[in-house]
Amino acid sequence: MSDVADRDTAAAAPTHQPRPAPFDSQALTALDLYWLPAAEAWPERIKKIDREDDKNVAWNELVALANTRMDFIRIGRLDRTLQRLFADAPPPGLATKPVRLAVLGSSTITHLHPALRVGALRHGIWLKTYECDYGQYLQELTDPESGLHEFKPTAILFALDAYHVMRGVDAAADEAQSKAAVDQIIAHFRECWRLARQAFRCTVIQQTILPVFPALLGNNEHRLPGSRQRVTLVVNEALRDLADEAGIDLLSLDTSVVSDGINRWHDPVLWHRAKQEVSPAATPFYGDLVARLLAAKQGRSAKCLVLDLDNTLWGGVIGDDGLEGIVLGQGSAAGEAFVAFQTYARDLAKRGIILAVCSKNDEANALSPFEQHPDMILKRADIACFTANWRDKAQNIRSIAQQLNIGLDSLVFVDDNPFERNLVRSELPMVMVPEVPDDPALFAHCVVDAGYFEGLAITGEDRERTKLYQANTARETLQAQSADLPTYLRGLQMELLWRRFDKIGLQRTVQLINKTNQFNLTTQRYTEEDVAALMQDPKGFGIQLRLLDRFGDNGIIAIVIGRLQDDLDLFIDTWLMSCRVLGRQVEEATLRIVAGEARRLGAKRLIGEYRPTAKNGMVKDHYAKLGFAPLGVDKEGNKRDALDLGSFMLPEVIMTIREG
Repeated sequence: MSDVADRDTAAAAPTHQPRPAPFDSQALTALDLYWLPAAEAWPERIKKIDREDDKNVAWNELVALANTRMDFIRIGRLDRTLQRLFADAPPPGLATKPVRLAVLGSSTITHLHPALRVGALRHGIWLKTYECDYGQYLQELTDPESGLHEFKPTAILFALDAYHVMRGVDAAADEAQSKAAVDQIIAHFRECWRLARQAFRCTVIQQTILPVFPALLGNNEHRLPGSRQRVTLVVNEALRDLADEAGIDLLSLDTSVVSDGINRWHDPVLWHRAKQEVSPAATPFYGDLVARLLAAKQGRSAKCLVLDLDNTLWGGVIGDDGLEGIVLGQGSAAGEAFVAFQTYARDLAKRGIILAVCSKNDEANALSPFEQHPDMILKRADIACFTANWRDKAQNIRSIAQQLNIGLDSLVFVDDNPFERNLVRSELPMVMVPEVPDDPALFAHCVVDAGYFEGLAITGEDRERTKLYQANTARETLQAQSADLPTYLRGLQMELLWRRFDKIGLQRTVQLINKTNQFNLTTQRYTEEDVAALMQDPKGFGIQLRLLDRFGDNGIIAIVIGRLQDDLDLFIDTWLMSCRVLGRQVEEATLRIVAGEARRLGAKRLIGEYRPTAKNGMVKDHYAKLGFAPLGVDKEGNKRDALDLGSFMLPEVIMTIREG
């Protein structure tokens, strides 16, 4: 048997209990990606990919394997095939944006690259990595002839090891000297960010410092100003505030260490032998943590938590045990565990995650705990889409995605039943289905460890998302009762408010640009720096639109960015909209506003471009429907259309439009 086969066989053996016993924290470790299902016939599947001629088939199977449980040995094996087939370019027509990630470190980091690439693959992202020469990150940042500049990263990860960062900290330092050391460390981070932004204007991720240093004083270590353990804590807390100010995303390894223990992340023996700060055994989770940030930047975090009911939100079967017989609330460990999981789900909803129910049940029985049980944390009003019937769950999950008007790859399905989990994985592989443990006390921890809902920022509209979807249901009821479309639109009493990009809405603007995939003509992505620069550009404009109606505020539902060209054509760089407002004449109303802004800049024509992706086919005829004339299609399938502003007649719409 070959070495590879030996490693595959060894990797196939479970490294932890697949069903952890209650309270067995050692069995339930985040570092081996325990929430992913085990792969059957893993060695045979990887060998089949090696022989596959169709690049798209090979890519899809690699993504499928990346979404199974793996240790660092299997990750290395998968990465070798990934690099052989896709080292230089992703497969054609990939829905996600390729990422060129430069890892700038001060220790040995080569062993991290396979996990980074496979972590990105798990999210369907093609990732090419680069690392600086050992400890030479500052030199490469400042040298325009360096390999880093030749690489042209679209994202940079600063992975500076604790020993390097803390080299100027002295155990004998007093409070003032310790503060001076902290200030010097912070200034160094700031300078690294500045150089990266200045050279590349790309996403910057800062790894927090691993707390690797032993205590000198013990439980009251905070009373020793020069303790490197104490200074590590101080710097990590300062980094959080600084990152918020500078628009830097954090890779919070110190937070992971709190959950997992430093011994799972850092091996002092390997540090002294090979200067590896992150242990190879921790690389699967390290790669996944970084990939979550990159995926969130592209709007690929999950948006909706779909919940089973019986033995998932409460113990027992509501149809058999009745309202009094289900296990929920104080009085039993299991009942309290179900309450804790419901509390976690409710808190997710408060930060903007949509909640849905998918249950095999009579609807009246399924609703009764939400309406009548005194210990239910979740109420019917918390659930944006409630589906309880006897159809199979894959069919119902398709229906939930359609009702919410979001992609299936935006859903996370939690069910205690292994049969239902496997059915949904088989029928809907794009839906995320965690392999939750048997004990409900661990459900929330499993979802957290899996990182499905990774977010980079929270806006006011995120907090109101459930209300937005409930208002949509009311609008659909009105539409069903209306005799025709004009009657329905007049009944909505719509008001479209628009304003130019500003600092107040900057965070939400960037979030929408990077999350919207379906109604998005070009899927051009912008950083906060890009948007801020546009706000100062006298030859460009960016507008955000908010729709109000009798049922409430739909929030910011559209973004348009235009740039005036030298020939007085106004090129529409970005036009994206929320799908929940389709069919309400918002497209026509937006065109009126865009035409007005173009004329203000002196433009003679509007030029719109459609760049096809795997998700935006719904808008391929967007400009034609608005009266634009075709200009042509290039070899990549990008299509351009033009609208003469001199002869353009403003379309009539049934709504009020005003700036404000």
